[in-house]
Amino acid sequence: MKLSFTTDNGIGTRANLGVIVLSADETLEAEFREMLDVEGVALYHSRIPMVAEIRPDTLAGMEADLPASAKLLPRALDFDVIGYGCTSAATVIGSENVARAIQTVAPTAKLTDPLAAIIAAGRALGVRRLGFLTPYMPDVSEKMREKLEEAGFEIASFGSFEEEDDAVVARISEASIKAAALQMAKAAPCDAIVISCTNLRCMRIIDEIEGLTGLPVISSNQALAWHMLRLAGIHDSSPKFGKLFRLP
Repeated sequence: MKLSFTTDNGIGTRANLGVIVLSADETLEAEFREMLDVEGVALYHSRIPMVAEIRPDTLAGMEADLPASAKLLPRALDFDVIGYGCTSAATVIGSENVARAIQTVAPTAKLTDPLAAIIAAGRALGVRRLGFLTPYMPDVSEKMREKLEEAGFEIASFGSFEEEDDAVVARISEASIKAAALQMAKAAPCDAIVISCTNLRCMRIIDEIEGLTGLPVISSNQALAWHMLRLAGIHDSSPKFGKLFRLP
């Protein structure tokens, strides 16, 4: 028996969002499930190959794989925004090159990545002096410091866990991240704390760090989720994810 049916606009009645996640990442999807739990917003994931070691050469190598990963997102959808979920690789490759690679597959989508999102978040919050925390080895951290300074920010304090293995980064405890963020806030006067890396588990401690320091916190996943929503025209406020999510 052949049955009749009707069609509608699907899940993403307000926006369709896509995110390209590192094959080594264990954190972004779990945090995005909560931060992008917005009525009418559909979120789709693809993965991109990534070796465990975070080095400039391994990060740069992902540029060639970006179009293939973007092709794995549902082709029937007209994506509003696609995000690339790697802060360090976006720094090494360059946000403009990341966008160019993905737009060969999705020419109408708006593009962002954690570095571009952190810069947008800092400007939206009106901050300049940053307490900057990373898990990266010195050569990767230095490249991101340079990008942030080029964007007009000042690195008031800096610290890194200096861990090369992404699987270990995913297991750095929330207590360790919070303690390090508090150290950044105490080390020098700053306007905000930036916690870089999509594999660091920050979502559940953002509000606590903000309460203890009186400073806004910008994490890679939080900034990327916020920027994707705002680029898609979704301005819902979600106070539990920090001061940034209260901003339009």
